[in-house]
This record gives sequence, structure tokens and C-alpha cells, in this order.
Amino acid sequence: MSRTTDRLFGASSPLLIDGRLVPGDHRFGTIDPATEEVLGEAADATPADLDHAVAAARRAFDSSPWATDLALRVRCLRQLNEALTRHADELRELTIAEAGAPRFLTYGAQLDTPVADLRWFADLAERYDWERDLGRAAPMGLTSDRRVVREPVGVVGAITPWNFPHQINLAKLGPALAAGNTIVLKAAPDTPWCAAALGVLVQEETDIPPGVVNVITGADHALGARLCADARVDLLSFTGSTGTGRAVMRAAADGLKRVFLELGGKSAFLVLADADLRAACSYAAFAALTHAGQGCALTTRLLVPRERYDEAVRLTAATMGKLGTGDPGDERTVCGPVISARQRDRIEGYLKLAVEEGGEFATGGGRPGGRERGFWIEPTLITGLTNETRTAREEIFGPVLVILPHDGDDDAIRLANDSPYGLSGAVHGGDPERARAVARRLRTGTVSVNGGVWYAADVPFGGYKQSGIGREMGVAGFEEYLETKSIAEGVS
Repeated sequence: MSRTTDRLFGASSPLLIDGRLVPGDHRFGTIDPATEEVLGEAADATPADLDHAVAAARRAFDSSPWATDLALRVRCLRQLNEALTRHADELRELTIAEAGAPRFLTYGAQLDTPVADLRWFADLAERYDWERDLGRAAPMGLTSDRRVVREPVGVVGAITPWNFPHQINLAKLGPALAAGNTIVLKAAPDTPWCAAALGVLVQEETDIPPGVVNVITGADHALGARLCADARVDLLSFTGSTGTGRAVMRAAADGLKRVFLELGGKSAFLVLADADLRAACSYAAFAALTHAGQGCALTTRLLVPRERYDEAVRLTAATMGKLGTGDPGDERTVCGPVISARQRDRIEGYLKLAVEEGGEFATGGGRPGGRERGFWIEPTLITGLTNETRTAREEIFGPVLVILPHDGDDDAIRLANDSPYGLSGAVHGGDPERARAVARRLRTGTVSVNGGVWYAADVPFGGYKQSGIGREMGVAGFEEYLETKSIAEGVS
């Protein structure tokens, strides 16, 4: 791996604070989840490092031209896009090794697509209507010219997870910077190199002024809590578990900070009675196993017609068994390792719980044979549960799919919506209008109908209920990072 990262930072990655690459006084290891090999080291930030980063971001917002110079922001975002594109080969290998991401996904959501999305946000900033004239009016008999101005929020504290590090880091950084904010990015301890590479390229290959982007890596999760509580931070943008999202909201409450939260999911894949069952079950199996099920919007409850339940179990289990697990570096692999021993143990706890709740494994249920090193879980299909069980309701974040029977469209919708989450969903049916009608009744932020792909730079992403607050991506995601100012000028 050092050969891959030599051009970026060798075998030891730095922090980015106030325009300087800082080696840090302490270091921690980053591990290949497929082999447990120590890839190298990352700077382990201290509270003092975080304090310096926040101070730099505050100073850059308050005193640099960044917030007001649109042309500078657009130019710098395009430079960053070009820099990331130039280093795509190195970043691809780094992401496969550190995140355990399947190679095929790095040509999409794990790398290439979010890098390209930076161009979309640069273009949006150029064409955005930053000021809107409301015309002249005479409220209370006082003639006034009115306008509405959109301005950046200020300092953004961004806290990101490990499962799609580039996508989530850039989905926060791109719109936040395009809007004129400065940012402190606190990356997940499991994927520090992915974040550090971004920091290196910001510093070395763009004209982004010092302090506008600060990248913090560290093994201590308490750094995130400190960032949330810092009074100099104006907005918190968090992606992660619902439990941690609640903690972010509590920390933000004292200062009445704005928050964006993209949280957990237990999304349902609805197969209607008129669907091609074989195609739908194959699609559902593929979706649930992608990146070892480590995606908040992946569909992990499969709802099928009761009268075809047994057939659906056989078809889904066969596809999951065929896909299996594989080396994430192999272009054919769909399901690689999970990120850590801690995550593997958590998933195994749910597999044990599933049996205690009356479930059975149609395929999988443990660790795959022949893989003595690395953090592996077999693709697992659980049958025999109800929607009321914990295994069917809680986010597992592994290659685990629960299959449940339904008694028609209304019952399928009821089961899908009977969840504390509302992040995503999928509907497969033979009659497109029927499938669309079902999709419109789902209480989720995104829905795929008959294989449609909603992920794109211009599509807002976020959830209902305990899946979050606000939207990321699209114009709606860009506007999360803006304030609204109304100005009225008296006319004599």
C-alpha cells in the first residue's frame, strides 16, 4: 500500500489545519479489513489540534474573501475535482484496501461519481439565484423595495462515517464550500487515509485559502463530541447511526446550532404480486450484499407475496449463495469484508438474536470457511421472523437480509412503513403505474421503482422519521448550508 500512497503521504498520513499538513504528535494504525494487515499510520489528533482547526475555520470565514468571492470558490472546487481525478488510481487502491470497498463500486459511489459531483456543485454555485427581488410594496403604508439574499451559514463541523468515505466526505465538503462556508471535517477512525488524502490534495493542488478546509483524523470518538459542542461552529453535518445522531442533536441544542443528520435505515424491498419474482429476488439479493451490506440506504427487508414465499426464499438464497464473499480487489466481488472485528462481532450478535427470535438461515449465518484472516460474514438470508422482531426492525449493517411475507399491496405498504426508519425503499411490479402508486405511499426519502437509480448529484437524499433531518445532495442539500436574509429599503 505504501507504493500506492507514496505520491500522497507515504505510509503515514497528516492532518490538514490552517493550510498546513501537520504530522501530529501521536499516531494510530489503519487496517485492511480483508486481511487484518496494518497498512500504515495516521495522525491521531488531540483536542488541541481540533481547537486549532476550528479556530482556523472561524478566522477564514470571518476575515478571508472565501464567503464573498464566488469566482474563487468555483475555481477551487474545479481544481479539487481535477486533482482527485488525476489521483484516481491511487485513491481507488487506497479505498479498496482501507474501506474494503469492492472494486466495481469505486467506479461509482465509492469514488468516481462523488468526485465528478464536485463539478455539479461548482456549476450550481455559478447559476444559483443568490439574490431575489421581491419588488416594491407598502406594508403599513411605508413604501419599501424588498429583496431576499442567500448567504453562507459560517463554520461547518462535518462528522463522517467509514462505509462510503469519499462519497460522504465530498457530499458535505462540496456544497458547503460552494455555498461559501469553511469546514472542519472530522473523519471516521476506520478510514483516516481516505480523508487525509483529500486534505493533502486540498493543500497541495488547489488555491483553497488556509483555514477554509481542515481535516482531522483520530482514534478518539470524543473529538466528534467536542466539535459538536464548540460555540465557534455554526452548523453540524453528521452522517452515522441514529443513536449518535441523537447525541449530536443534544450537543447542538445548547448553542441552538443548525444540524443536518443523515442516519440509519431498515429499508424495505417490496415485491408485488405481478412482479417477475426471479428478477426481483436476484436484484434484492444483490442490493443487500453490496459492500457487505454496509450502506444506510440498502434494502435489508424483502417483502414478498405470501403465496410465493417459499419460492422467493429459494431464489433469493440461491443468488446470495452464488455471490458469496470475495476479495474486494477483484472486479467480480460484490460482498467483501465488513470494516472491523467490532462490526463483525456486532453482526454475529444479531445472527444469534435471530435464532432466539425464531428465525432460520436459508443461507449463511456465520463466517465463511477458508477465511482465517479478515473480518468476514457470509451472505445471510433469515426466514421465519415477523416484522415485530428486533432483527427485522434494527439496522444490522452487514450482509444480512430478512425475508417477510405480505398479503397484498396494502399489507406490503403497512409492513414497509411499520419501522422507526424511513430512509429508502424499492418496489418491483409488472404494472408500472401500480408500482408507482405503491412507491408514493411509502414513508421514505428515496424509492427505487423497478430498478430505478435515485443516487445522483442533483437528487436530494435524506430520510423521514428517525432516518434524519434535512437533505444532502441536489439544490436542497446545497441550501442546507445557506442562511436567508430579507432586506427592505425605504423609498421616499
